[in-house]
Amino acid sequence: MGRRVLLVIDMLHDFVSPQGALFCGEAAQRIIPFVRDKVREFEHADEPIIYINDAHAEDDLEFARFPRHCVAGSEGAGLIPDVQPGNSRRDRVYTIEKRRYSGFFETNLGEILETLAPDEIHVVGVCTNICVLYTVEELRNRDLATVVYRQGMASFDEEAHTWALQQMTDVLGARIE
Repeated sequence: MGRRVLLVIDMLHDFVSPQGALFCGEAAQRIIPFVRDKVREFEHADEPIIYINDAHAEDDLEFARFPRHCVAGSEGAGLIPDVQPGNSRRDRVYTIEKRRYSGFFETNLGEILETLAPDEIHVVGVCTNICVLYTVEELRNRDLATVVYRQGMASFDEEAHTWALQQMTDVLGARIE
C-alpha cells in the first residue's frame, strides 16, 4: 500500500446534527460510524487526515441559495465529536476552512497535497452532490488517484447523491468502494 491521505469533508454540526441548519437527514447520521472508523484507521496507520470545513462569512452570498449555515466560529461550523481526531500526531492532522463548494477554492489544500505527495486520496463526508463532488472533481483534475467511500457519503437529496457517485466514477474516474 502506498501513501494515503484521508479527506473528511463537512462533517459539521449544521450538516450532520439533526438540529443543524442544513441537516442532510438520516443518511448523514448513518455515515457517522463509518467516517469515525476511517479516521481511526488512518490515525492508527499514522497517515494524514485533512478536515475540509465550510466556514462562511456572516453575509456570504451562498445564503441566497441555501439557508444560513456554518458561519465561521459558530457551533454549526464545528466538527461533530464522533469524527474528531483522537490521538493523532498533530503534524498529521490538517484543518482547512473553505467558503465555496470545492476544498481547493482559495485554500491551501493543493499545497498541502503537493507536500504530502500521496499515492491515493480517500474521501468521506457530505454533501455528496455538492462539496464532495466538486472537491473530487478538483482532485481528478490534478490526476490524483481518488477513492470515494459509498458508505461514508450522504446528501439531503438521495437522487442527487446517487447521480454524484455515478459522475465521480463514470466521468471523473474515481474509484468507489
